[in-house]
Amino acid sequence: MPKGAFVGDVNTPGAGGPLESSSDSTRSDTITADLDSSEPGSVHVIVGTTRARIVLSGEIDADLVADLHQATSDVEEAGLPVEIDAHHVTFMDSTGVAFLARLTAVSPERVRILRTPPTVKFLLEVTSIGDMLDIVDDEADDRSGLETGAVPVVPSTPEIS
Repeated sequence: MPKGAFVGDVNTPGAGGPLESSSDSTRSDTITADLDSSEPGSVHVIVGTTRARIVLSGEIDADLVADLHQATSDVEEAGLPVEIDAHHVTFMDSTGVAFLARLTAVSPERVRILRTPPTVKFLLEVTSIGDMLDIVDDEADDRSGLETGAVPVVPSTPEIS
């Protein structure tokens, strides 16, 4: 068998992989992959006085089912309009699409999705779920921050004499 040849299907658990190569080889025949290079997903709910914001980041997939259900319950209980900050989403599957659909059902107003990455925007268009949401592309249209009743702090500019 040739040096570095594979036995079996590399997609079958326990099968395949590089065979031992002779010691006179100057290169390694071992194939390595960084399987943990993906960013784990997270879901955070921030409830203000006039709306609730859900901040999504990383991979929105089946690993987050419990967190997504909890976020849906939290915003339903708040009874406020919902905004989603999707700026840091790197991947979304059908779990995320189902989450967005559930949010449209519990929000008293249309759900707004802010700072939508191109991959998520494509998914929303392909699944037509984007028709149920307000996708905010223009930062001027994005209500920056949540109204929490706090007065915003404006930094003072020192006087120049």
